[in-house]
Amino acid sequence: MRLALFVALVAVSCALVAPGADAPGSPKAAAKDGWIDLMKPDVWKKVDDKWIVTDKVALAPNVKGKADAALKATKADGGTVWVNGETGRLPNLITKQAFGDCEIHVEFLIAKGSNAGVKFHEVYEIQIDDSHGKKELTGSNNGGVYPRANLEKGGYLDKGVPPRVNASKPAGEWQTLTATWTAPRFNDKGEKTASARLSAKLNGEVIHDNVEVKTPTGGNWMKKETPTGALMLQSDHGPTAWRNVKIRPVK
Repeated sequence: MRLALFVALVAVSCALVAPGADAPGSPKAAAKDGWIDLMKPDVWKKVDDKWIVTDKVALAPNVKGKADAALKATKADGGTVWVNGETGRLPNLITKQAFGDCEIHVEFLIAKGSNAGVKFHEVYEIQIDDSHGKKELTGSNNGGVYPRANLEKGGYLDKGVPPRVNASKPAGEWQTLTATWTAPRFNDKGEKTASARLSAKLNGEVIHDNVEVKTPTGGNWMKKETPTGALMLQSDHGPTAWRNVKIRPVK
């Protein structure tokens, strides 16, 4: 009798969940494929209160009247676009969670002459830059692996890893960066056995194909490398808008 009652209750419970629907308390459909939505304040260590959450962003003149050098946006409840304030310079966004091998999807829009960056482990940077139409590219251009730099003398130590092609769109247009990151490897003694590697597409075009990233970039190049680290969106270098930013750990 008890077994029959149990079976009946299970049958009723299954009937209450529609085919293909998530059961109460189960992960949302967007999480089933492993992607983590980063367009949420609670995934970041700190989000400055000057961030503008909006549903629309456009180019605008800056305070000096320079055309298209700023971004104009109005706060909107439920907006899916984040703009780094009226000045275009806010503290960087750094995830609470650390990641090793991973995939990212980032959509961004920058003002004319602006730049930003996406940094794995906070120290390996894919540059975001207003590079539309440039012929000769270096790692300091849009999609490049940023060069090592000497902070004391203010100069580059190399050219970084330039993107294979210039796939950049003009300032004021949404661009999409997708990348697969393979973190550096270490043995049981903590000794590095293999450098990080990167494959990436910008606006659908391959800009890096399993390139080696031997050291951290910019002024971070002397820092100790680690197998995991936070993802950072550089937000203190110029007017930038972000949307549909997500990350997926790769086994």
